[in-house]
Amino acid sequence: MQDWVIGLFENYREAALLLSVLLNVAISIVGIVPSVFLTAANIIVFGPVGGTLVSIAGEAAGAVVSFLLYRKGFKRWADKKLPDKRWIKKLLNARGKDAFFLILALRILPFVPSGLVTFAAAIGTVGVAVFTIASTIGKIPALIIEAYSVYQVTEWSFQGKIILAVFSMGIILLCLKNRRMGFYKKKEGPK
Repeated sequence: MQDWVIGLFENYREAALLLSVLLNVAISIVGIVPSVFLTAANIIVFGPVGGTLVSIAGEAAGAVVSFLLYRKGFKRWADKKLPDKRWIKKLLNARGKDAFFLILALRILPFVPSGLVTFAAAIGTVGVAVFTIASTIGKIPALIIEAYSVYQVTEWSFQGKIILAVFSMGIILLCLKNRRMGFYKKKEGPK
């Protein structure tokens, strides 16, 4: 996928920035597709600093467009379908300064699904301006770390090798934990 995106950006150099932002918006709307391949393509095509800035702009635009679409299409339906999480309920009713800091904190935390934060904020009482500012500021630290990691891996530097090794070990440990917890149970045949 990354190679296809790089080819697209190189073939349409004058529109590459706009294409990157539009791809980020599409990824944000879908809500479950990781954007790391797009960050990597941005860094390769626009350079480490330019690629990071393009990724931040794309993520911010994607979050706002998703917020507006979710608010328009899912508000009534979602009240009954959202997971029963304390932070979701808090976000649904947050306003003003409380909403700002809650969204900021949830964006900075690496294990909170970005799409779920956008969705919960959209169907709640958070205003568009508060969401946009808090979401964008909150995404910056995570994107800088992601961009740095992607750059180091693509350059195959010593740090990149360590990042890849740690990431690989994390995946292996997650798989082992899931296996131990029974997520990979074998189906028993007829007796």
